[in-house]
Amino acid sequence: MRHLLGIDIGSYSSKGVLLDEAGTIRATAQRKHDMRVPGPGLAEHDALQDWWEGFRTLSQRLIVDSGINPAAIAAVGCSGIGPCALPVTEAGKPLRPAILYGVDTRAEAEIEELNAELGAPAVLARTGNPLTTQSVGPKVRWLAKHEPDTFRKTARIVGCPTFIVHRLTGRWVVDHYGASCYTPFYDLAAKDWHDETIERICPVDWLPEIAWTTEIIGHVSSEAARETGLAAGTAVIAGTIDAASEAISVGVQKAGDLMIMYGTTAFFIQVNADLVVDSRFWAAPFLFENTWSVMGGLATGGGLTQWFRKEMTGLCDEDSSFQTLMEEALKSPPGANGILMLPYFSGERTPINDPQAKGLICGLTLAHRRGDVYRALIEGIGHATRHNLDGFAEIQPARSIYAAGGGVQNPLWTQCVSDIADVRQNVRRQTVGAALGSAFLAGIGCGIFVPEDIDRINPIVSQIAPNEANRNRYEVDHAAFKALYVNNRGMMRRSTAS
Repeated sequence: MRHLLGIDIGSYSSKGVLLDEAGTIRATAQRKHDMRVPGPGLAEHDALQDWWEGFRTLSQRLIVDSGINPAAIAAVGCSGIGPCALPVTEAGKPLRPAILYGVDTRAEAEIEELNAELGAPAVLARTGNPLTTQSVGPKVRWLAKHEPDTFRKTARIVGCPTFIVHRLTGRWVVDHYGASCYTPFYDLAAKDWHDETIERICPVDWLPEIAWTTEIIGHVSSEAARETGLAAGTAVIAGTIDAASEAISVGVQKAGDLMIMYGTTAFFIQVNADLVVDSRFWAAPFLFENTWSVMGGLATGGGLTQWFRKEMTGLCDEDSSFQTLMEEALKSPPGANGILMLPYFSGERTPINDPQAKGLICGLTLAHRRGDVYRALIEGIGHATRHNLDGFAEIQPARSIYAAGGGVQNPLWTQCVSDIADVRQNVRRQTVGAALGSAFLAGIGCGIFVPEDIDRINPIVSQIAPNEANRNRYEVDHAAFKALYVNNRGMMRRSTAS
């Protein structure tokens, strides 16, 4: 029987899935790593230790745990966090830690500089994306200005899946979905790099080739086979960014399908019938030809609950700590006994695109308890999620909404989103996420699966419906949530200046 290997490199861990051609998961594995935060607004990974070591060790573990012959693996798919900016030599040696996606806000000045130089309207029209902390171009300009020695030694600027695929096959490749996040380098209409813009920031040949996600772009080399346990010659697809792979894993494929990904950060992808450009969000080709997507993302999510547990509670054991916090939060009523929180603890991505936004806790009294604060934190993420979903609905009403990611196991979080946004969410049987999506995409690439097979492999098993009793309370709170940000933007900037 043929098998498919899928591995996803996340912000705080890597996950792997071995899927057989019948659609049965034969093995899963996980490896934790850290997101390095060397200073305010900075977020980095060590590409060799966090990305490649994660892939290598998970590949070996999945093969051993499943007991299959590596030669039975028909194809490999990899997804990973993105968009990131990793400078490497021509041989692929990292020259510094990878600068991560929108949670890294170091390039604020470069965003303003490039908007002035290129024209913000022109960038949006050509790329479908405004320049934000999510964009790769400003991070590359930051590198040139602040680390000129590294910039001079650089031969390529790559992201996570591209780095892994190169280690496996020797080719530098990015899929169209991933390439569209290299703003302002990608031309959405031409579906190709825009050389004139690239040349104003870095050499054109620093960027990888572009392919479709499921395209087999190479085969596992002998050296990579020794490191990973895979058979030399195993097919490798181009792969994609983790959020898109996660969307595929829960059946987001057709116009009107929308994913809410509950992860370290929250992420949203909606498939559209046509290309839509909206300055609040990001646009991209989806994973297959003639499909389009609009995306959004919060700068926080599960990462904020991790921060609260580690820094504010004194609770040590991760699993029991979250259970304790959940029990305490469930004793707090909707509205958290009057506490309202802005979850902008790492700036904010969509729809406000404000790297200077700050977290705020409003309404605290001596009568409040830890469970009230934890519930307010979850509800704040829920209000930020609704802010995005309302914008998506203006573009195209959602046909079906799917919940994805590890946070689906947090019933308070998912229920708060349904209640606050007044949406019904579908939950699939498997929530292993982007690793499953990567294995499934590899199966499409080698002809084992077609996209519609996901309904058989990962059927819908439940729905999260809004609690109508909470609607009025959350309507009032949501209006206050948006006003809290608008009324405190000046204070946020004074905080940054100090």
